[in-house]
Amino acid sequence: MCNILKDKTIDFLLKNANPSIKSRVKSEILNNLTKQDAKEYQEQILAEPIIRNIQSIQKENGWIGDSMFSGSLNTQEYGTKYLAEKTVGKNTPVLKHAMDAFKTVPLTDLCYGEKGKPVDELKYPGMSVNLHRAACIARAGYDDIIDITDQIQLSIDSFKRVSEVDSVFDILHPMKRSGKVRLVFNDYEKWPCRNHLDILAHTKSWRNEENIKIIAESVNKMMKTDDSKQVGFLPDSQVGCLGGIFPAQGLTVKGSGVYPSPVMCETGKNGYYHFELIGWFAKCGIVPHVSVLQQVVSEIASSFDDTGICRLPMVAEDVFKSWGKFSGLQLETNWRSKIRKQCDITFRALQILHYASY
Repeated sequence: MCNILKDKTIDFLLKNANPSIKSRVKSEILNNLTKQDAKEYQEQILAEPIIRNIQSIQKENGWIGDSMFSGSLNTQEYGTKYLAEKTVGKNTPVLKHAMDAFKTVPLTDLCYGEKGKPVDELKYPGMSVNLHRAACIARAGYDDIIDITDQIQLSIDSFKRVSEVDSVFDILHPMKRSGKVRLVFNDYEKWPCRNHLDILAHTKSWRNEENIKIIAESVNKMMKTDDSKQVGFLPDSQVGCLGGIFPAQGLTVKGSGVYPSPVMCETGKNGYYHFELIGWFAKCGIVPHVSVLQQVVSEIASSFDDTGICRLPMVAEDVFKSWGKFSGLQLETNWRSKIRKQCDITFRALQILHYASY
């Protein structure tokens, strides 16, 4: 993307987009968000119906809704991630109080949804509500206030483990569960999942050349398709169904559904570009080290028309519009008008190019 086209894209978004997108363009892309702009955007963002609903269901201790997650924005996980994506100010009461709840409400509380017995994320790879909690904290930029150092290190180690083993089957064992024999992780093994990537994409303390190359090496290995037994294979867990775990091979950012499809190669199907995964990998700084991601970023860059609007075909719209455990990118209040959809997609494409240093 040349500078002239980039300027047209920015002009288009600053003229037509939602206040959250305008705020993020100025703060993330241009690095020139003024205090006055920030104040005006915050007033507009906080007045939006979804934000007001989140405020209305926030409890006295800061917890949003009645549970950690249940498939809607009326929960602590989805509410806090939505607030963060919408760029609700870090010290705004609704977000600050929600983060306070993460500090004060113990993991044994029933609102976390684990019947008062939280799963140990160190013992069971890809499991534990504490990983979801850490991802929420990271997304909100509160990792400098609430300590998630252990979860950040676990995320790095989980990616690193991919390169340490010859095959994922080397760290699995058979176990009968729900009437079926499944291959599950050995205790205290490690393997990357969506939450690990979420945590790394939204924190910076871990970033150095060595760690970035560790992440890149594991992603390159998981994107291979040379072992038919490992392609598309999703390991299981001893204590429940894994969600968002990465496959041993066949990892892709051009899937055909919400989950697990976004991370799975599917024979004979045209892939949809999953901007969330692409954006997170870009934020981790690994694009220069992963040829597949370089190609995808190049395709995104070439999809902008002369007016600065992204016209990329096959964008995974369900991942954009469905705010849930495995999705959620839409910053516009709705897509009833064509231009709102264009603003959402164009902003995320611009964001990817920015973090990929394209």
